[in-house]
Formats: sequence, structure tokens, C-alpha cells
Amino acid sequence: MSCTCFIIPQDVLEKLSKDPELSAELRKASKNTALVNTELRKLRDQALALTSVTSAVGAHPIPLAPFPAVTVYDCKHHQTLPGSYVSNPESSSDITASRTSKETTAVANFYKQIFSRNSIDGAGMTMVSSIHYGNNYNNAMWNGSQMIYGDGDNQIFIDFTAGNDVIGHELTHGVTQHTLQLNYSNDAGGLNESLSDCFGTMFRQWQANQDVNHADWLIGHDILGPVAKAKGYTCLRNMANPADPHCIAPQPTKYSQITPGMDPHYSSGPPNLAFYLASKSVGGKSWEKVGQIWYRALTGFGPSPNMKMKEFANRTRKLATQMYATVPAVATAVGQAWKQVGL
Repeated sequence: MSCTCFIIPQDVLEKLSKDPELSAELRKASKNTALVNTELRKLRDQALALTSVTSAVGAHPIPLAPFPAVTVYDCKHHQTLPGSYVSNPESSSDITASRTSKETTAVANFYKQIFSRNSIDGAGMTMVSSIHYGNNYNNAMWNGSQMIYGDGDNQIFIDFTAGNDVIGHELTHGVTQHTLQLNYSNDAGGLNESLSDCFGTMFRQWQANQDVNHADWLIGHDILGPVAKAKGYTCLRNMANPADPHCIAPQPTKYSQITPGMDPHYSSGPPNLAFYLASKSVGGKSWEKVGQIWYRALTGFGPSPNMKMKEFANRTRKLATQMYATVPAVATAVGQAWKQVGL
């Protein structure tokens, strides 16, 4: 099975493209997005391969800058990347350009302030974004070197820059590319998607200064259009309840429910739930303790492309004990959370 690493799963787009309740125009938008995704995925595969090779030969980049530059390009509904350079995007009259600049800078600040990470690669990599990609393009993605945002069809999905968790999620795929280098299938694929959801929701909570009890733990709530809402959807995924029927893409909650070849957008359900349960049990802000454990597990051990979920779970258990030796409740919370999802 060929899986795509966009915020919207491929099967969701294919389902929408055949939904008789939708107009021909909306069905076509989803169908065309799915077709383009298949080709864009190849760019990211090659980028990951290049990252893996440079890491293997011992290339250690000299920091480009103490804080990453943030650049925005406008595709103007074409599909040639990166598009036309946008000068001073933060003050642009184009709300998508200004929001992209603001939110990308905020993600950089989040990683810098909370995890002492300098950009996606840890070495000040310029954070490039292309907006207004394609016509009614229903997705957002990290393509291995930059971000791509569609405007949506304005009915099922709206401008994908409207979701700060979407931006945090996709940029975290870049962080994973430069750390664990997880493949995009089986357990590793599920972990890949889950880590992006975990850091995407942490970023959203951090921006709102929310503790674990006030956060809604929804992924993609802010990119749903009126037609999706009319169908009763509230989000793409719900980390607090992965099986929530109000999700566009509900997920399994137990590791035993994961099947071979399952799309990572679905197999990420159990580790998503484990992160939520651990965070709720520990309390406070998700990024203060549990998030620190997950970050160390992601970045502190070198590449592990085919990592199993059990291995990742055990790594976080061990880190919880080491990092918070004087607060044993943290290790207990992490251990029980994984146990509850079957890991």
C-alpha cells in the first residue's frame, strides 16, 4: 500500500471524490488533489533518502544562523515550486501570506524556546513555505525541503494555513526527517504521523497557553469548511478519543487493532492516545514534562527508520524514569498510558 504523508489521508480524498452528496466540482477537487499527492510524495521520499545518506557519511551541518530565516512564496494557483517570492510577508495584505509567516516563525520559536532546537534540522535551516498551491488543492505537506499549502475548496476544507496545529504537524515531519528518519509504513509510519500530531497539538496548546485540561486535543479543527461541518465532522483526528465518529478519519485505539499496511494516519491512533493519557495524568502543560520526554525520544538517539512502537514506548518509559527521577508519578503515568493502548 502506498501511503501519503499529507495532513489529509489519501483514502479520505478518494472517498470524497466519490461522495454522491457532493457537487461535481467538490468531487473533482478531491480527486485532483489525490492525483497530485501521489507525485509529490515521490519528492519527499527522495529528500528523506538524501538526508539519510548525508547523515550516514557523517555530515554535520554548521549552523546557518542562530534563528532560522522564514520565507514565503506565492504559487498563485500554479503548481511550480516554490512560486513567486513574497517580500515582507508578515505585513502582506494577503492574509494567507501573513499568517504563514507568523505561524512558521511561531513554530520556530516553539522549538527554540521549549526544546532548544534551532529550526527543522537543528542547524538554522531556512523555513520555506509555498502558499496558494494549485487550484482548490485540498492538502498541506512537508515535501522534504519546504512546506506546501493549498487553499482548499472552501466547502469541505478551507485555507490550510488556518490550522496552526496543521502547520506544526507538517513542520514536525521535517524534524523527524532530520532525527529518527522514520519510514512511512507499518509501525514506523504510525509513529511518524503520531509524533507530528503530538508536536502539532503541543504547539497549538503552547500558543494558547492551555493546560492539558483546557485543550480540546483535536487535530484539524480549524481547516474544516461548511460542508464538512454540516456533515457533523469536528476535526480530522481526536487524540483524546481516536475512535470519535465525528472525526473525518477515526482511528483505532489499541495496538492490537493495527493491521499490516494500514495507512499511518490511522495506525497513529494508539500512540496518539498514549501521549494524551500520559499528559492528562501528569497534568499541567503538555510540553513541560511529557513533551520533553517525547522530544528526547525523537531526537536523542540517532536514526531508527524501522522503529517499532513497542521500542519507542519503552524508550519513553526509560526516559521518564531518568529525566524525572524525583517525580516518580511521571514514569508511572507514561507506563500506564502505553499499557492502556496495548503497548
